[in-house]
Amino acid sequence: MSRPRVAWYVHHHGRGHVGRLLAIAPHLDTDILCFSSLPRPDGLPENCEWVHLERDDAVEPGAPPAERDPSAGGLLHWAPLLHDGHRRRLTAIAATIDRRAVAAFVVDVSAEVTLFARLLGIPPVLITQPGQRDDDTHLLAFRAAAAIIAPWPEELLRPRHLGAFPQVAYVGGISRFDGRTAPSDHRSGVLVLSGAGGTTVTAEALDAAVAATHGQSWSSVGPLGGGVWSADPWEQLGRADVVVAWAGQNSVADLAAAGSRAVIIPQGRPFGEQDATADALEHAGLAVVERGWPTADRWHDVLGRARALRPEWSRWRTSGAAARAARAIEDVANTRWP
Repeated sequence: MSRPRVAWYVHHHGRGHVGRLLAIAPHLDTDILCFSSLPRPDGLPENCEWVHLERDDAVEPGAPPAERDPSAGGLLHWAPLLHDGHRRRLTAIAATIDRRAVAAFVVDVSAEVTLFARLLGIPPVLITQPGQRDDDTHLLAFRAAAAIIAPWPEELLRPRHLGAFPQVAYVGGISRFDGRTAPSDHRSGVLVLSGAGGTTVTAEALDAAVAATHGQSWSSVGPLGGGVWSADPWEQLGRADVVVAWAGQNSVADLAAAGSRAVIIPQGRPFGEQDATADALEHAGLAVVERGWPTADRWHDVLGRARALRPEWSRWRTSGAAARAARAIEDVANTRWP
C-alpha cells in the first residue's frame, strides 16, 4: 500500500515557517506537496516537492491590495478583491491537488488557506502561533481544522482561546537542532541573533551597546549589525556566552536546543505573538526579557543578569517536538473518514 500524500502551505513572511517544514518533514512517512511564494529552500527533504505560488500582496494596476477590501468586511485576514496574484495562487493550489490527491493539508499559517482546504474537502492541519487570536477569522479557521499544532509547551503557554478546541496538540518548541550535541563546552561573547521577520532595532543602537560594554566580544547572525545570514548558526549559538534574540518561535526553540543564556527582546508582530512568548519565558525564568532595546548604559546589567541564569530549557520541550508534530499530521492523513 502506497503511503499518503499531504499538502503543506508555507507562509512567506520571515524564515520561521519554512524552518518548521524542514524540521518536521524528515519525520513524516508521507510525500509532501509544498506550496509557497518563497523560493525553493536549500536542503529540502527528498519527500518534498516545491510548488511556487504568486504573491497575493504584490502591487498590480489599480488600487493597492490593502485598498481592495482584503478582510471582506472583517470576515477574513487577507483576500484582496480582483487581485490576479491572489486568484492565481488559490487556482494553482486547487489545480495541483485535483491532479494529485492529498489526504491532509498542513497550513503554516493562513486562515484563508485553512478554509480553502476545508472547502475543497481536505482535512486541514493548522499550525498556530501564540498571541491573542480570538478574532472571528482565527476562530473560524480553528473550527475548520481537523487538528491544530501549537509548537510550544502547554505547561508554560496556554492561550485562553485554544481551550475551546480539543484537537490542539501542544508539541513543544520545534527546532532543527533537536538532537545535536553542543558544539562547545566553553562559551564566551555576545551573539545577536536577528531574524528575517523585521525589527525596529537599528545598527546605531547595537553599536552603542557594543561601545558601552568594554571588553565584551559581540558578533551577529542576521541582518542587524551587518551580520551575515546563516542557514545553520549552531556553531555560533554553541560558542556564545549570551545570545540576544527576538521572541520568534523558531529562535526560542533553537535557544532551548542549544541551552543558551538569552536576552529576549520581543518585536512587534500581529496579535502580540512575540509578547505572549516573551511573557511565558520570563514567567518560567528561562530568559532575561527586555520590552525594548536597552539603552547603552543598561547593557552591562542586562548581560550580567543573563549570565546569572541557569535556564531549565527542557521545560520548552524541544526534544522530540518535530516528531510529535509529524505524528499529529499523520494521524489526520491516515484517518478513515466516515
